[in-house]
Amino acid sequence: MKSEDTPFEGGPMDGRVLPVLVGMTGHPPKTYRIPVPDPDGGPPTVLVYRRVPRDPRGGLRFARWKYAYAPEGAKGSGRKWPWSKPERPSAADPDATPGGKPDDADG
Repeated sequence: MKSEDTPFEGGPMDGRVLPVLVGMTGHPPKTYRIPVPDPDGGPPTVLVYRRVPRDPRGGLRFARWKYAYAPEGAKGSGRKWPWSKPERPSAADPDATPGGKPDDADG
């Protein structure tokens, strides 16, 4: 597998350059997670970095990337696919809309 030396900005890894494996397209992963062990033996802290373009003037052939610290952690992209099912309220949820027709008084 190929790797590319990728700089990190912000957070505890600021200024460091690490070799990151690149995929078949030559791009590193969009999110890079670094587990940091807890000195007291608790669960590890996970540092999250997001891939951003290194140089906005870069062409398509030589796309270069860097990782920027994401203090909010692992946050989804927010994409909603048309084939994804929307979440349904659970039966135990008191704020859930009752079933039945909208004009049905009995629910």
